[in-house]
Amino acid sequence: QVQLVESGGGLVQPGGSQRLSCAASGSILSIYAMGWYRQAPGKQRELVATMTSAGSTNYADSVKGRFTISRDNANNTVYLQMDSLKPEDTAVYYCYLHASPRAFWPTPTDYWGQGTQVTVSS
Repeated sequence: QVQLVESGGGLVQPGGSQRLSCAASGSILSIYAMGWYRQAPGKQRELVATMTSAGSTNYADSVKGRFTISRDNANNTVYLQMDSLKPEDTAVYYCYLHASPRAFWPTPTDYWGQGTQVTVSS
């Protein structure tokens, strides 16, 4: 079993900052990438930012320059620092993990956190 535990989120005013964190645990053999997706009401889930184990990052155009993803590889934890938040950033943010579990056939698999609500409003 692989578990993702998210923390952070909540209500923040426009222009404010917030930090999300996500810790992966369980039967993990290899981690290839971690990151964040989000889903706003009535919209599809979309990529926010990801980081590979080699350190390569990928950001949605809408968050470039405002959000920063980072990782603590020793603790299998990924962070999302969100600055200059806008009302349109309001969404449920999901932690994402691409990893191989400890199994007879360790097939790379996508795992998701339970989601944490971020609301940007005055």
